[in-house]
Amino acid sequence: MGIMGTFLLLAAEANAVHSELAEGAAEGGFGLNIDIFETNLINLAILVGILFYFGRKVLSNILNERQANIATAIQEAEGRLKEAQISLSQAQEQLTQAQAEAQRIRKAAEENAQKAKEATLTRAAQDVERLKQTAAADLNTERERALAELRQRVAALALQKVESELRSGIADDVQQSIIDRSIAQVGGR
Repeated sequence: MGIMGTFLLLAAEANAVHSELAEGAAEGGFGLNIDIFETNLINLAILVGILFYFGRKVLSNILNERQANIATAIQEAEGRLKEAQISLSQAQEQLTQAQAEAQRIRKAAEENAQKAKEATLTRAAQDVERLKQTAAADLNTERERALAELRQRVAALALQKVESELRSGIADDVQQSIIDRSIAQVGGR
């Protein structure tokens, strides 16, 4: 029986009660009830009964639907929470990996810097040693050149002195000793 059928049934019963009241009033037993408060109270009771009968199902359906919606919303929220936790754990794992990679890169950079420093120091030491050798060779060359120049001057001065002594004349005994020496050198060979 639908809502409309129940409503019609109640209306028919109310009409029957109303007609019985009217007949009773005609017979002298019952009269028309003029008390508005009582008739409104009966109408209100009927209305509350109808609302309770039909409203209970509607209200129950609304509450069940609301409860299902809330349960669905809670499940969706829990699902999003799980997804967020998974995303968080993945992000934390990526952060850990990134930190490890950064540490590895920093360590490799420090090692490369240390190797470059050592290579630079080795190269600098080799350059200094090469400069020392070049300077020593240059110094030896300069010294030899200075000695050669000094020998040339000494020889030139000696020649000048000898020439000047030869021009001034050599003493007889010096002349005789030079000749004897020359003969001894030629004869000794």
